[in-house]
Amino acid sequence: MKRTVHNFRAVFAALALGMVASTAAGDWHSFWHGVHVDSHRNNAWPDPFNEADAMQVVAPFEVMKNNGWRLHNTIGNELFRGDGVLLASGNRRVEWIANQAPQARRDVFVMRGRTPQETDARVESVRQTLASIQSNSGQPAQVWVTDVEPSTASGAWATQINRTWLQELPPPRLPGTSASGKEGATQK
Repeated sequence: MKRTVHNFRAVFAALALGMVASTAAGDWHSFWHGVHVDSHRNNAWPDPFNEADAMQVVAPFEVMKNNGWRLHNTIGNELFRGDGVLLASGNRRVEWIANQAPQARRDVFVMRGRTPQETDARVESVRQTLASIQSNSGQPAQVWVTDVEPSTASGAWATQINRTWLQELPPPRLPGTSASGKEGATQK
């Protein structure tokens, strides 16, 4: 009996040692593989991360561009009659969006009306205008309803600002000296 227990212990110890040795060998290779990968990653730094950083820098500007095009392509209240039908200037605006805007920026945004019926009439009027236009693109423009109203100003106010700016603009003048420090044309 003593011999059987002793043999059993020896067999059990050999099996345990074999299992530990095979597990340790597997972990040993994965450890050195990790060291190898980390070494190459550290030597390549920061190149693998430059593209991700650049994308994070550009992302806010992409949002700004999308919002700017959305406001630019919004058909506001002043381009509709009271019954939701587009005025002539509204038709021209929709035509410009459908034919002249960049291909990816041809969505039309319609200002929400005071009532759901007015909004539906506005959307239908824009869709009719788009259907009557022969667009040079294969994909038709989408029509979306929006609540974001683009900022506008009266033509008289814009003209007044422009004229004031032109009146207060100083006359052009050549510099007194050149970049090298010599006297300029105005000094002679």
